[in-house]
Amino acid sequence: MRASSAPTPSRRTVLAGAAVAAAAVALPAAAPAAAAPARRHDDSHQPHRWRTAAIGGTGFVTGLLFHPAVPGLAYARTDIGGAYRWDASKARWTALTDHLGWDDWNLLGIEALAVDPAHPDRLYLACGTYAQDWASPGAVLRSEDRGATWQRADLTVRLGANEDGRGAGERLLVDPRDSETLWLGTRHDGLLRSTDRGATWAPAAFPATPSASGQGVVFLTAAGRTVYAGWGDGSTTLYRTDGAGGWQAVPGRPSGSAATKVPIRAAYDARGRALYVTYADAPGPNGQSDGSVHRLDTVTDTWSEVTPVKPDATAGDGFGYGGVAVDARRAGTLVVTTDNRWSQVDTVFRSTDGGASWTSLKDTAVLDVSETPYLRWGEAEAKFGWWIQSVAVDPFDSKHVVFGTGATVFGTRDLVHWAPEIRGLEESAVKFLIAPPGKGARLLSGLGDIGVMYHDSLTASPSRGMASNPVSGTATGLALAALRPSYVVRTGWPSGAGAAGASSLDGGRSWQPFAAQPEIAASAPGPVAVSADGATLLWSFIHWDGTKYPAHRSTDGGASWTEVTTFPKGGTPVADPLDPRRFYVYDTDTGAVFLSGDGGATFTRGATGLPSGDVQFKVAAAPGRSGDLWLSAKDHGLFRSTDGGVTFTAVAGCQASHTLGFGRAAPVRGRKRPGAGYPAVFQTGRVSATFDGVAVLRSDDAGATWVRINDDTHQWGWTGEVITGDPRVHGRVHLGTNGRGIQYAEPE
Repeated sequence: MRASSAPTPSRRTVLAGAAVAAAAVALPAAAPAAAAPARRHDDSHQPHRWRTAAIGGTGFVTGLLFHPAVPGLAYARTDIGGAYRWDASKARWTALTDHLGWDDWNLLGIEALAVDPAHPDRLYLACGTYAQDWASPGAVLRSEDRGATWQRADLTVRLGANEDGRGAGERLLVDPRDSETLWLGTRHDGLLRSTDRGATWAPAAFPATPSASGQGVVFLTAAGRTVYAGWGDGSTTLYRTDGAGGWQAVPGRPSGSAATKVPIRAAYDARGRALYVTYADAPGPNGQSDGSVHRLDTVTDTWSEVTPVKPDATAGDGFGYGGVAVDARRAGTLVVTTDNRWSQVDTVFRSTDGGASWTSLKDTAVLDVSETPYLRWGEAEAKFGWWIQSVAVDPFDSKHVVFGTGATVFGTRDLVHWAPEIRGLEESAVKFLIAPPGKGARLLSGLGDIGVMYHDSLTASPSRGMASNPVSGTATGLALAALRPSYVVRTGWPSGAGAAGASSLDGGRSWQPFAAQPEIAASAPGPVAVSADGATLLWSFIHWDGTKYPAHRSTDGGASWTEVTTFPKGGTPVADPLDPRRFYVYDTDTGAVFLSGDGGATFTRGATGLPSGDVQFKVAAAPGRSGDLWLSAKDHGLFRSTDGGVTFTAVAGCQASHTLGFGRAAPVRGRKRPGAGYPAVFQTGRVSATFDGVAVLRSDDAGATWVRINDDTHQWGWTGEVITGDPRVHGRVHLGTNGRGIQYAEPE
């Protein structure tokens, strides 16, 4: 099977146990270490100007690093959304890894990054999202121009940027004694070393033995000319280079309690000759209930505990310690962060006396999230943070402190006033996109973790924030009544309240929860559809573990629901855009399309013998037409029905189709061409006559011919979930990514 059948990894879920098994079913064979360059057909490519819709973060920022020698130069890494460089002159982040394509989706998770203090233009990234055996091996990217261009070294080991421990310290380091030498700590394969600036890698002797289920090397930190390595899998948690080319355990290190079980991060105070190490009883970002902070005098090898506040899980205040950073301008000045402190909310502690005393910066913080209102999460005020495992102090401005959370980067310039420093960094995993006709929203989006948003504009974060009443986590359904576009429905995982579905009468500006919902809804919310006139709702149910349940139907706006016994369990309902009586559903278990002509009350089998066995196969209905259906069946190709799903015909020349949507038809000028007047068809797929690889494509003649509309610098890894055009502007396209937010473009 071609590697183009990329998976849809859960947004932030660490794949373990049953989740691994569920994911592995849908996963292809791992991509080759280095795919051959795809053949281009320049006459089948139309240049577009691609931009990223502004929301503001939305994902876990796992690492922040200021360059020690260049004012204003900083980098960020994320668990599934690539790496970024801070542009101080524009006060925004620049994405550095959008060139990674379909077959390299697993490299969009950045396990670690490193800079060379002696060569400011050099940047290194350790890439690899999952360390499971179904994922492809990782790679190290190296740049001589701060990430503008890259060279790549493929590894034989896997990295885990979206697994437990992803917020731990940098596992990649330029040796402070030699810029040619780099160290890379892995989770399951010990320590690697390169002596040619990351071009090649080989195992290095290390005194600890890795395991297939452990954390391995959790950080590498330079202290003068010595390198310290944190080890996450045993009683000996800290090692350092010994001056003779080897490694030794650090004497007197903290041990023997849950509070010192896993070292998380370390920072070296060169002025004070001290190494500070944070610890927790688990790697995080979840599951921590104990932790501590310790100081090592690197001259005398004397340890001191400097924990700001001791966790007390028995009293309901369990947490770990995560980020640590020192002030390069002032000896003994440092910050540390708590992690997983849900009861009292995580904070940043600051000390100016080497940890003898501490101040909680949260307690005096004034937060301003007006630029990214969704951070209020449906409440009156935003939280100071959660999942805080990365923190950094600007080496040229002691009061410029930044820290990453599960959704943003907060920064301050005076230690009191905090606001997101997140422009340009967009990490949403996008599930649904609707470009409504006429006036109203520019776009409606359904996202992983943060529910549904109403976009007045794509250049500013939605002013309404997350859709509320109710607030939801990951969106599982979003649909608009085609003949009554002011009526919109959404479903998603409940956040707080148990309501899993809601409707809007004003195009998504405001919401009301369904007056009732099936009993299964809160624990297995699935996709939803609404008839063209808005009179009928169909709601399907599927648990996160893949268990499927009967669909339900409502004809009173969600006040009551009736089970539809003839609807294939777990299927995705699709409403006909013109005929309110017609619904469709693709049974991916059997490869059959089921049809309803009575408003979803009953379904009968239509076309059979279609591809089966993959829940990511999907049907889309062409706007403005009744019974005109398109079926994206991944590497089985693209199929079309013009008789309401009774029969399907393969679309010639399309070798793969992963997701498909529609936009305004191309203008008809002069002599009518075949397919003229048909809606523009967009897809992520493979048409070898256009481009020998998976690409973003558009057809203006009902699928007879296609043009590629993205390019080699705009690929964003896996883009197989959702795409839509715009009914108002021909050529405008909106593309959902799995970690790089919403990408949108128009022809140049």
